[in-house]
Amino acid sequence: MRFLLKNYVYEKIKQARSITDVDLLNELVKNGFDVNMSMLNKVLLKLEILGLISVSWVGKDKRRIEFIEPPQQQPT
Repeated sequence: MRFLLKNYVYEKIKQARSITDVDLLNELVKNGFDVNMSMLNKVLLKLEILGLISVSWVGKDKRRIEFIEPPQQQPT
């Protein structure tokens, strides 16, 4: 289930390009995932460590999550 959750979260962020953590959590719950903010934070941390997303604070209780475009490889 966690592997599926991580992939789903990544795809949602990729589609939106930029989304808040509250909106993302609401979207997950709406689509039938049994997830809380703690679980979402763990998934976001893993994706950020992998260099796939960037998370920054927007306000006291809100974070902005952005998709990071993978670098283009130069032809050799």
